[in-house]
Amino acid sequence: MAGGSRRRRRRLRERPPQAEEPSSPPEAAPARLGIRSAEAVDGEEPSKKICDASGSTSSPSLGCHVWECPLDSLLHQIIALISSFHDLLAFRGTCRSWRAAASTFPSVYTFTFPPLHLEPDISHGFFNYKPKWKLVDPAKRALSLCFSAPRINPCRMRYLGCSYGYLIFSDREHCHLLDVYTGTKVKPPKLQSDGSSLIYYGFLVAPLTSPNSHLTLLSRTSIFQWQVGANSWTEHPLVGEPILQIVFFKGQMFAMDFVQRLHTIRIVPQLSIQEVAVVWEEGMLVGLHSKPWLVVCGDMLLLVDLSVSTDLLFGFPGTLRVFRLDFSDEPAKWVKMEKLDNWALFLANNRRNPTFSCMNPERWGGKSNYIYVPTASQDSDDPWTAIEVGQPVPNSTHRLSFSSAATAHSSPLNSLWVLPSLVYGV
Repeated sequence: MAGGSRRRRRRLRERPPQAEEPSSPPEAAPARLGIRSAEAVDGEEPSKKICDASGSTSSPSLGCHVWECPLDSLLHQIIALISSFHDLLAFRGTCRSWRAAASTFPSVYTFTFPPLHLEPDISHGFFNYKPKWKLVDPAKRALSLCFSAPRINPCRMRYLGCSYGYLIFSDREHCHLLDVYTGTKVKPPKLQSDGSSLIYYGFLVAPLTSPNSHLTLLSRTSIFQWQVGANSWTEHPLVGEPILQIVFFKGQMFAMDFVQRLHTIRIVPQLSIQEVAVVWEEGMLVGLHSKPWLVVCGDMLLLVDLSVSTDLLFGFPGTLRVFRLDFSDEPAKWVKMEKLDNWALFLANNRRNPTFSCMNPERWGGKSNYIYVPTASQDSDDPWTAIEVGQPVPNSTHRLSFSSAATAHSSPLNSLWVLPSLVYGV
C-alpha cells in the first residue's frame, strides 16, 4: 500500500501541467494611419489626397499589445516635444490610450508646432464648384494636402471667419461650417432674422464637440447665438462699434472693436460686454496705423501694430511692432516689446482669421522673433513670408496693411493660418 501511494505521488509529479485557459485576444491594432474622409451631413463624401507624391502620412500603427503604454504624464511629456501636425497625427494613431492622452494634454492650447497654411482654390470662384483648398505644414513642406468638400447651396455666401478648425460662411438665412481637415459640413438651423443688418463675423466660443460650444454671429445691431445641437438661434441687441477681432485668453473672451477699444465678452449665463480700461503708450500713436492684431502668446496678450511714418508713406510699407498688455497696474497698459525672444507669431490680413504663437520655432525650421504672414514670399518658394519684428515689411506684403472699417470684414476667403479641429482635443 505504501509503495503504491509513493508510485501514485511520483506519477502526479511527473504529469505535465495543464494548459492555461486562453486569454482574450489583444485589442486589434487600429487601421493604418492615413487620411480618412468623414461623412458630410448631406450624405456627400468629402475628398482628400496627398498633393505631393514625395512623401506620405501613412505609416503602420502599433497597438498597445505591442507597446506597453506609459503613464499619461510621460505621454504628455512626449506630446510637448512634437514639432509638427503630422507628428501629432502619428502619435494619435499609435493606439487608443495614446490618442486619449493627446485629447487630455493639459497644454493643448499652448501649441508647440506651427499652424497649417490654408490656400483656397479660387480659380473658378470658391463656391462655383466643390470648394477646394490646400494645407501645407511649415514643418513638413513636402506633405501638402488637397481637400474638397460638398458644394454649399446657395452657392454665393459670405465668408465670416475661421474658428477652431472650421471655415464659417453665411448669407442672411443659412450658415455652413466646413472642417478644414476632413471637409465635413455642419449646417446649423435656419437663421431667423429680419435681414436689416448684414452679418459680418462668425466664431465658435469652444471646440464644436465641447458641451458648451456656441456659434456666434455678429451684425451691426445684433449678436446671434446657436448652441450646438439646438434647433434655434438666440438673438441679442448689440450696441457700440463693430467688433474687429475676438481672442480667448486665460478663460476670457477679449474683443477689439474698430476704434481699437478692448472689451471682454461673456456669453453664458447671459450676454455681457464690458470695456477694459487700457492706457496706450505715446509712441503707439505716432504715424499712420493699420487695424491691429490681437495674439495670445503663452501667458501674454499681445497687440501687433503695423505703422508707417507719414514722411515715408510712398516708399516704405512700414514695420511690425509688438506690445504686451500689462495687467499689473490699473488701468492696464500696452508695453512695447523690443523682441519676441523665443516666440514666433502667425497672423493674416483678415482679422476674422485666427492668430497663433509658437515657442522655439527653430525646432521645425522656423525663426524666433519673426511674424509669419500667409502671403507668398519673393525670396523663396514658400507660400508665406517671415518678417522680423521691427524690420521693414517687404513690398510683397504691402496689402497686409491698411483695411478700413468698411472693408476689413467684407473680404472673401484668402490664405490663412489654421489648426485642424482634432488639435483641440477632438
